[in-house]
Amino acid sequence: MHPTDYLHKKKKQSWWKRRLRYLYLRLIRLRSTTPAIARGLATGVFAGLFPFFGFQTIIGIGLAMLVRGNKLTAAVGTWISNPFTYVPVYLFNFQVGQLVLGTHDLSTDVDWTSSTELLQAGKLFIATLLVGCTVMGAIAGITAYFLSLWLIPLWRKQ
Repeated sequence: MHPTDYLHKKKKQSWWKRRLRYLYLRLIRLRSTTPAIARGLATGVFAGLFPFFGFQTIIGIGLAMLVRGNKLTAAVGTWISNPFTYVPVYLFNFQVGQLVLGTHDLSTDVDWTSSTELLQAGKLFIATLLVGCTVMGAIAGITAYFLSLWLIPLWRKQ
């Protein structure tokens, strides 16, 4: 490795570290009430568990506005899903949807040559995923709300 490559890598790491520290301090020092921050985070986490790539932040902020939550924490809460967590999160959500709807063996019952059956299976697949996302989003959002109600005052004291 060339010495300049090491310096560039080190500079890049320090930039990310500074950026994350800045974001952390900004979140801790928000001039908003703890319940408003918690509501924002909860709506962001809820929206982040849906597969609406590119719209999760918009949905999270919109929901935060409805419940008078903090919009910044709603945007941050949507980061629960990211390129590293997409596959496991949505696979788990799909399995929860299968459990709730009883749609097991979804892929084995389809005649792949029939466009009508493919369309029906596609609708069932989407419904199963969205039901699972709703259930897990509600659980994760409620958990995020109560955890943040407890943790934010502790972080602010430090």
